[in-house]
Amino acid sequence: MMDAPTTTKDGAEARISEGASPDAVLVRRTLAEIAPVADQVTSYFYALLFVRTPELREMFPAAMDAQRDRLLKALLTAAEHLDDVPVLTAYLENLGKGHRKYGTQAAHYPAVGEALIGALVRYATESWGEETEAAWVRTYTTISQIMIDAAAENEQHAPAWWQAEVVSHDLRTPDVAVVTLRPDQPYPFLAGQYTTLETPWWPRIWRHYSFASAPRPDGLLSLHVKAVPAGWVSNALVHRARPGDVLRLGPPAGSMTVDHSTDSGLLCLGGGTGIAPIRALVEDVAEHGDRRRVDVFYGARSGHDLYDIDTMLRLQKTFPWLSVHPVTEEQGHLPDAVCRYGSWEERDAYLSGPLGMVRRGVDALRGVGVPSDRIRHDFLAELTA
Repeated sequence: MMDAPTTTKDGAEARISEGASPDAVLVRRTLAEIAPVADQVTSYFYALLFVRTPELREMFPAAMDAQRDRLLKALLTAAEHLDDVPVLTAYLENLGKGHRKYGTQAAHYPAVGEALIGALVRYATESWGEETEAAWVRTYTTISQIMIDAAAENEQHAPAWWQAEVVSHDLRTPDVAVVTLRPDQPYPFLAGQYTTLETPWWPRIWRHYSFASAPRPDGLLSLHVKAVPAGWVSNALVHRARPGDVLRLGPPAGSMTVDHSTDSGLLCLGGGTGIAPIRALVEDVAEHGDRRRVDVFYGARSGHDLYDIDTMLRLQKTFPWLSVHPVTEEQGHLPDAVCRYGSWEERDAYLSGPLGMVRRGVDALRGVGVPSDRIRHDFLAELTA
């Protein structure tokens, strides 16, 4: 369905779907208006939250970085997808379960909602009114209830977090390490999913890392970690973590998993350490005995940075249905190389890697005819921001 532009009084343009519900139309107009002042909205939201409910301040890290900003971004992302019930529900259920590790309780949600409405009232002056406020109240009620229900259900059978001991630490390059963990109790997950991780060196700072294998009989978990500039957690994991160290893991999350009820081929794009979940997907296909075609495009700056290429090539020799295509910067951007290679309209596409690569990949695959509902990644909030 085509999107029709709607313009607020101050000239902000919102992309409003013709079939959108009335609440979604009002919510998206608000989102369009506040987009140019997102930083101010974020600061005001947290100021209201902490002034009105100071006990919540201790749930956030001392350094008010991107982790803090994710809360508001997640709420706004959920509001943007108000009419896409399956996507919205899966996204919010993951958030609700994941927020248990912070100590979030059902009683905290009203305070967050009040701060959200307060920030919107202040900055969405052109689009705000009684109808818009009522739409946002209904929207936040829906969002919060899905999260509360998911957390309550999850509490019946899973801990808020797991303790996990580092059992091996393999430095593949000066800034990439493969870290293998032994959780203190069974950790159920699916190939292609990710976890959130906290180190003892940076309490309350949680970062996302994908599993680099399908579930293993021995219960061990492997992560590929690249140390990035100013990356507190990633640098600690690459340069400081050693066997015997104990980390904390949040619950598994992510929808980048294989649908084994179909026989569609897979097209996988893995950039840098984004090859980790792609490798897990290949193992998952193999373990299910599938013979569907799988093409893996593994991208990095140079051949030296293809740190896991030997493993991928060994898998290619083992499984005749698997084709591995290394791509370096000399050959151009990874998505462009994929589109030059062939036609992928009938494949299910999986993208994992840096945000810029995933963004370009989604655009490129859509451009060559791959339907949006067959493109899978775990950057929902970032790609809709």
